[in-house]
Amino acid sequence: MTPVLIQALQFFASLSLLVLIHEFGHFITARMFGMRVDKFYLFFNPWFSLWKRKIGSVEYGIGWLPLGGYVSIYDNREPLYKKEEELSKKLDEAKDKLKRAKRANSANVATLEAEINSLKADIEAVKEECRNLAPSKDELRGKPAWQRLIVMIAGVVMNVILAIVIYSGMLYHWGESYYHNDDMTYGYLYNEEAEALGFVDGDRILTIDNEPIENINTIVERLLIVDHDLEVKVERNAEEMTLTLPLNDLVAMRERGGHKGFFKPNAPFIVESVVAESAQEAGLMAGDKIIAINDVETPDYATAQPIIAGCANTTTTVTVERERGESICLEVPISEQGIGITTTMIAPRYKEYTFWQSIPAGVKRAGKEIKGYWDQIVMMFNPETKLYKEMGGFISIGSIFPGAWNWYAFWNITALISIILAVMNLLPIPVLDGGHVLFTLWEIITRRKPNEKLLVVLQNIGFWLLMALLVYANGSDILRLFQ
Repeated sequence: MTPVLIQALQFFASLSLLVLIHEFGHFITARMFGMRVDKFYLFFNPWFSLWKRKIGSVEYGIGWLPLGGYVSIYDNREPLYKKEEELSKKLDEAKDKLKRAKRANSANVATLEAEINSLKADIEAVKEECRNLAPSKDELRGKPAWQRLIVMIAGVVMNVILAIVIYSGMLYHWGESYYHNDDMTYGYLYNEEAEALGFVDGDRILTIDNEPIENINTIVERLLIVDHDLEVKVERNAEEMTLTLPLNDLVAMRERGGHKGFFKPNAPFIVESVVAESAQEAGLMAGDKIIAINDVETPDYATAQPIIAGCANTTTTVTVERERGESICLEVPISEQGIGITTTMIAPRYKEYTFWQSIPAGVKRAGKEIKGYWDQIVMMFNPETKLYKEMGGFISIGSIFPGAWNWYAFWNITALISIILAVMNLLPIPVLDGGHVLFTLWEIITRRKPNEKLLVVLQNIGFWLLMALLVYANGSDILRLFQ
């Protein structure tokens, strides 16, 4: 199975789970408040369904368009909506006939005009009946506003709960492992983009905008998701100094992809103990810092490994630096197993969680991700950040899954997407849950329902806005494939 296919399967599995959980939130709360649910669908099903089955009064099904799902709650105006749709089709047909009749100077013009006027009157009568038809007790609009509000936000709440459950489960099962900034005593090694911003190999980043760094994996994210100049405090040669990173430079670095490989821990090749007798006889000692092999510099342990592998079964010149800074060249035999030493390594910190400890930790992690994603959305509206260029669709989301199946990565990414769906659905855009929530809150506060005609107009605007965002995001994905 190819890596791309594995990514696609993970994305499809994740999306299916998230849509089911979201729609289940709407479904279960609607049933709790005595509403009649007619349909529960995973994915949309225009024209046809891949599968459907009626259990009790509910039709459960799987659609073919994976843009979401839906729960259809009974509305006693549905027959009138269908009647209006049929009359509208007849009206369009009659108008077409009238155009042809006028072009042919037919005697049916007057009859067709009368038919059109009659159809218009019938449509208006149906609309009036819709407006005046009282809601039944088992439909959404027949319930108190506070119950409707709960049904509307239930999908978002379920997405957040799912993220908390996943994060808690991951912490309980795998614990938490990360490299702590305090353990990076030798600082970091930086790429050219970082050096252009003012960083120097060996710098240890202490704070970003006065916020201390703990997990080193957060450093790049905090440099990328930003809408202002940053002040970064670093430790350089045992002294603290402050770098000012202009927003324009950070944005340009992100657009060039300079954040990839921005830094790596500086782990000097320091001998912890000498195991092999041949290495001892060559003069290697604990505490030696290996700075070159065959005159090739080895600034860190990772750089030295391929060099050592290339010198297997030879006697090689190893340059070491000792306590007083003196450099000594030693002739050291290297076997296929290496030099025969152990080295001082930077170990990750690890924390285990009991079942009860994992729950608040999962809540904290979910809250942090919600805040982080919300900050990104806010920054997208600031043209200076150019974050709007980073918007992506299904290809971008699918590509973050690994090319080999990994349960840790799958659940971690699924939880993140669940948070993204929750935040996106709460945006105050008509047709999204957030838009419905906004209208319902207006009703609760003012004790008046919003104007029906205005709601229809706003929902149409919201629909086309959402379609435009989907086209933009997925179109950007396609363009990136050819860049």
